Amino acid sequence: MKTHIKLGRKSALLLGTTILLVTTALSGCSGNSNNGGAAAGTAEPGTPAESSDPGTSKGIDHSKPLTITVFDNAANYQGEQTGWYGKLLKDKFNITLNILAPQVAGDQLYKTRSASGDLGDLLIIENSQLEELIPAGMIMDLTDMIKNTEHLSQYVDNHFKPFNVAFEKQNPDGKIYALPAFTADTSATTFSEELPYSSPIMPWDYYKGIGAPKLNNLNDLMTALKDMQAKYPKTPDGKPIVPITLWKDWDGGSMENVRWLSNWYGYEQPNGTTTIQLNAKGDIVPVVDDNGMYKKILQFYYDANKMGLVDPDSPSQDWNKVSEKLTNKQVLLLWYSWQRGFYNTIERGNQGDGNVAVPIGDTHLIQNSDAYFGNGRVFAIGSKAKEPERIMELMDWMSSPEGLRYYTNGFEGFNYEKTPDGKFKLTEVGQTAFQENTPVPAEYGGGGYQDGQSKVNSMIMSDFVVDPETKEFYNSTYWASTIEANKTALTTDWQKTYDATTPTEYYTKNNMIDIVPNINTSLGSDSSDVKNKRSQISDYVKNTSWKMIFAKDQAEFDQLWTKLKSDVEGLGWNDVFAVDKERAEKIVKMRADAVANK
Repeated sequence: MKTHIKLGRKSALLLGTTILLVTTALSGCSGNSNNGGAAAGTAEPGTPAESSDPGTSKGIDHSKPLTITVFDNAANYQGEQTGWYGKLLKDKFNITLNILAPQVAGDQLYKTRSASGDLGDLLIIENSQLEELIPAGMIMDLTDMIKNTEHLSQYVDNHFKPFNVAFEKQNPDGKIYALPAFTADTSATTFSEELPYSSPIMPWDYYKGIGAPKLNNLNDLMTALKDMQAKYPKTPDGKPIVPITLWKDWDGGSMENVRWLSNWYGYEQPNGTTTIQLNAKGDIVPVVDDNGMYKKILQFYYDANKMGLVDPDSPSQDWNKVSEKLTNKQVLLLWYSWQRGFYNTIERGNQGDGNVAVPIGDTHLIQNSDAYFGNGRVFAIGSKAKEPERIMELMDWMSSPEGLRYYTNGFEGFNYEKTPDGKFKLTEVGQTAFQENTPVPAEYGGGGYQDGQSKVNSMIMSDFVVDPETKEFYNSTYWASTIEANKTALTTDWQKTYDATTPTEYYTKNNMIDIVPNINTSLGSDSSDVKNKRSQISDYVKNTSWKMIFAKDQAEFDQLWTKLKSDVEGLGWNDVFAVDKERAEKIVKMRADAVANK
């Protein structure tokens, strides 16, 4: 899945009622934030780093300005990093970031720049692109350079080296060419978030307004949605409310909205595959299997549409339109944890208003663990980069306590403050700085807070790393102070109803979730023949999926499915399935090894 502004992949507040859930929302799969004031031993913004500074520079000369070209697949912004984060990097390192974003400029940007032999200085790229760029000589060997870092060096053996060794064909000597992104420092089998990534989520007040009926299956869900739609047809300002809304522009190997609801019943579609789904036991099921989860979810959407539950805008709208509807509370069923951040606030939570988990009895979720090995993207340095030592210094700082605090939480004294027990607590400003784009004091660079956030939109070490000063995650959602602040009427009512502190706890103690190791590896790249066949199959599956949901009757739905199964055979299904099956088998083996070695 691409990384989009999802107001971005990544961590939700307690039951989604508050504060920095939008941090997750910004990146969805990425988790954008920032961090505060000067921690002990760090430079205040406005004070350039000196070459004698033993904490960061190690003799590096910062006297000359350096502009770093950042080729960034995670970025939703293209151009110079400005605002408070830009000023921070300029003052501390005399560095300016010039961001190139394929999500803004288009996929051709990668092809054009890689063909020229110079993708950029700092690269944030996909694993599959790393596979291509190492043998092309476009990635710098970081093995020796990383030994001299203060912070990154401590993660080499457990995180960076195992990841790089997995690229056996491209990296037979086991060198370190790249640092996996969003690496957690928990364990390969730990899931730290309070809400699974994909699960049923609905407005609590509307759900209670129809009597909070017990949901045993998807039929019960549709009935509840129909009842809510009848009782709450419009928002207070007259906007139509839709039970289910879909969008096309995230579709990858298959229909994205089908892919993620498959997770509710224990099946995932691994990135880099088109033809298979995989469960926690290691069963590999073709997407076109008559009894498979992909068809089950298509049938659910078809049935929902026949009941008038699916937004008629779905075939034509994009994510931007969907995000507006989420912000306006125009959608009754959500299925990504971060989607709550568009509407939920503490103020609304105190009124019992907000989107929360509503479990369905027959679901059994599949959930990847924390990204202990990274999330499928990497940080690397281009082989033609100028002053690579300064780029490595920057990456090391980004992974330091100071750098992580700035990225995830903003400025100490502005976004958050210390408590008497040595922990951190969000300020009143910090609770809404992102949503309201709060003006930043001039000494920190001025401008709006959200406007000035890091546009890199990715991290090496994630916010699920423990801050050595506070002994809590950098992710402010899980600070004790935030959890206490988030005890609203909404969270209290939910906890009483489900006899659990969090949805993850509920699903776990009721045996309704499988947590599988989050495997981050090289799955190999397609041959030109397979790549072409995959593209044709993917397009056909996606287009047919949309037609099936909006079929005029069950007969047409069944006819389209039968035709899909037959037609993909002629597009080279067997060849692509063989590749995907091999990739899935590698994931299954690596998951078993991770569990055995935990």
